[in-house]
Amino acid sequence: MSEEQVWRKVIITAAITGAAHTPSMSDYLPLTPKQIADDAVRSFEAGAAIAHIHARNPETGKPTPDLEVFREILTNIKSRCNMVICLTTGGAGTIDERIAVVPEFKPEMATLNCGSMSGTAIHVWERIKKPKFAWEEEHLKREYFIFENSFKMMREYSQIDRENNTKPEIEIWDIGQIGAVKFMLERGYIDRPIHVQFVMGALSGMPSTVGTLNFVYEQARRTLGDFTWSVAAAGRDQIPMGAITLAMGGHVRVGLEDSLFSGYRRLATSSAEQVERIVNIARELSIEPATPDETRQMLGLKGLDNVNF
Repeated sequence: MSEEQVWRKVIITAAITGAAHTPSMSDYLPLTPKQIADDAVRSFEAGAAIAHIHARNPETGKPTPDLEVFREILTNIKSRCNMVICLTTGGAGTIDERIAVVPEFKPEMATLNCGSMSGTAIHVWERIKKPKFAWEEEHLKREYFIFENSFKMMREYSQIDRENNTKPEIEIWDIGQIGAVKFMLERGYIDRPIHVQFVMGALSGMPSTVGTLNFVYEQARRTLGDFTWSVAAAGRDQIPMGAITLAMGGHVRVGLEDSLFSGYRRLATSSAEQVERIVNIARELSIEPATPDETRQMLGLKGLDNVNF
């Protein structure tokens, strides 16, 4: 596609593995550091500029905050391509373990979740006949899970981001969390310009619908002013909501963290496969995927030379 035919550039994020899905749900879910890095690099080759990274125990696939596992993933990706890495601070571990990746690796980006959520995957457990690993039963059957993101955590996490020149990716899971972002801006916890990720489809979060996206986007504009933005939608809504986001002018996140599927009842073989699908849709709209360096310029990132991995 020639430069004259391109309407705009879109930042595509590949969320590789997450902390919610378990090995019994899909044989294609990346578990080892090499599998996670390989899928990230394939996603880069398909058009993703950002890799959103969680880590897993390579023996059991259980989500882990182990910094050495993270290090193996990060150094592998960096040795093979120049992707922007956005590290999770919402994955496995204690409150202190979740944020430890930022001072340790000084990534260009890290997630900053803007409110607590409750959840359960017991409905998923009911469909699993025989789990591959013992830990999956407790992980999926729990009805007491709270995804904790208190205001104290938001303040401390954002301060650590600032100290390490890491740009927070502002995660908004529900409409009320827009107010939390406004609160943090007013108190100087986070700096403009901000980059927002609307996360849709979580059990106790906002639903993945066109009406919800339009409302939350307009409400965020009225409340927060200017920002860059992206959408991540869980489950079967991943690609349809991605297409809608492209038409609305936003950026898009796909990947096996958010959905295990790539088409009706067809398991995705990789996050890269989902990237390919959204790139194809984008090009039909005269939208081209941004490169990692174009993404750095668009988001004001510090550059790959300034990370610690």
